Amino acid sequence: MPSPIALAEQLPEVARAVAAVRQGRSLAEVLPTVPQRLRPGVQALTFLAMRRAGQTRALLACLTHRPPAARVAALLEAALALLIEGAGYPPYAVVDQSVRALPALRAGALSGFVNACLRRFLRERTALLARVQEDVEARWNHPAWWVQRLQRDHPRHWQAVLEADDRPAPMVLRVNRRQGTRDAYQARLAALGWACEPLGEDGLVLAQAVPVAQLPGWADGAVSVQDGAAQLAAPLLLQTGLPPGARVLDACAAPGGKTAHLLERADIALWALDVDAARSERIRETLQRLRLPAAGSRAQVLTADAADPAAWWDRRPFDAIVLDAPCTASGIVRRHPDVRWLRRDSDVAALAAQQQRLLQALWPLLRPGGCLLYATCSVFRAEGQAVIETFCQQRPDTQRLPAPGHLLPEGLAADAPGGRAAPASADDTDATTTGTRPGAIGDNARRGMDGFFYARLRKA
Repeated sequence: MPSPIALAEQLPEVARAVAAVRQGRSLAEVLPTVPQRLRPGVQALTFLAMRRAGQTRALLACLTHRPPAARVAALLEAALALLIEGAGYPPYAVVDQSVRALPALRAGALSGFVNACLRRFLRERTALLARVQEDVEARWNHPAWWVQRLQRDHPRHWQAVLEADDRPAPMVLRVNRRQGTRDAYQARLAALGWACEPLGEDGLVLAQAVPVAQLPGWADGAVSVQDGAAQLAAPLLLQTGLPPGARVLDACAAPGGKTAHLLERADIALWALDVDAARSERIRETLQRLRLPAAGSRAQVLTADAADPAAWWDRRPFDAIVLDAPCTASGIVRRHPDVRWLRRDSDVAALAAQQQRLLQALWPLLRPGGCLLYATCSVFRAEGQAVIETFCQQRPDTQRLPAPGHLLPEGLAADAPGGRAAPASADDTDATTTGTRPGAIGDNARRGMDGFFYARLRKA
């Protein structure tokens, strides 16, 4: 539904955000600067523009002899995305409101130019859309290198992954076991008339997203928002068998979702690290809202570089380590549609090297018999399967345990390496396969899953 705030008031902020992404800034940095009353509508419109950016950039090249100033180009891209999608706005209103938005960008003199571009698109829509379909980035709304990498990594499902990336992700909740059961919380939502489906062991997928402050018990820590694939981390680690009071390290822990989930489910002594002080503070805020650590568990939040244990480690080995390593975030594009336009192909190799450094630095901290859970929110094999295979070749004291491997958005079953069909059962997963048994992660609500990679390593 269109926002009650005039489109002409929102579009200048959308144009600034879109232009900022083209300059290399993330929406996570830009959108918080938008005035609060405009932010929900601006975010929705900006996300739409990002999901259509390949197509609208190609259309703009067809409609103009030379590119206009950055913010005017961004305004036109957002307007074209609206004209393609509709989104509840009549075409005449999009054209009119786009022209009215120009003075706020100090571009009022270009009203005739913007009006002409948009009206030409409406007249020649069918021909123009067919023309840009020949361009890879316009067809798939992803950089060409991204499309090519997916074609190599997931030859059966690359098209479905790209299409899933352009659909908004559902809102997924994680119920705090320390405060109640999932069934009880689902009943609370039902009493409010909010439909949802179970996901995994602690999750609920809402039929319609709501502001978090409206969730019953939010302020008291009854529930969190966490993607369904991210909710697999805690059970995967705990299935390896941790004794009460076990020492657990959550490296690269911010914003604290996996840290909190572990403390909700187990009585452990947990260290949560992040290299950035502001992000470490977010972990503390998360734990405080959720009233964690609870009785029987302890938590220590440190601002430290996980790759430099000499600066923070107390020389006592950990029983388990979670390494949710920095990555391209190629698996969470549904929730962060700007990521695809911010990354470069060269980033993949650089991040894979960083992931190897972290594994090499943290492995000596694990006791013999302990387990390391490696995770990335990436669908690229270079950041998942390839990293683990290389590490295991270099470390003879590693034992691969069953793990999901590569998970694709919306529950698509990843191919095994070489394009083979994935095995039917997670129990069949070994050092070379990447499948997961569908029922293990909730068939009834798999749309709640983002793209992820998981591997479990036991230290001999």
